[in-house]
Amino acid sequence: MLKEFKEFAMKGSLIDIAVGFVMGAAFKEVVTAFTGGIVSPLVGLIFNSDLKDLKYVITEGAANAQGVVEGEVAVLWGTFVTNVIDFIIVAFVMFMVIKGINKMKKKEEEAPAPPAGPTDNDLLSEIRDLLKK
Repeated sequence: MLKEFKEFAMKGSLIDIAVGFVMGAAFKEVVTAFTGGIVSPLVGLIFNSDLKDLKYVITEGAANAQGVVEGEVAVLWGTFVTNVIDFIIVAFVMFMVIKGINKMKKKEEEAPAPPAGPTDNDLLSEIRDLLKK
């Protein structure tokens, strides 16, 4: 059983998936930093607030002694929009990567195979010509 597991774990495709997963998680962090540090403040200029802080307050709450608002009910639409932007960026980059990989695979598959020798028709023609003599 251990030998089978080792063979399964060492297959190229499984290792490729693991590497892709780790790279995707790291890329997600980069995109989140880009969105939170660059896109969100720029969009926030329009609303005079950071994009992540934008919300629609349904019920007002009261501030406690520390200044934290308690009892507030709000729709955090700014956070949602930021996460949607993150998703769109990651999805677009993954689409471009897969498109590039598929394009490279097609080039490999399209390489013509070297001629294997005479075809069946050529051989039959030669036999016919030899029989005529």
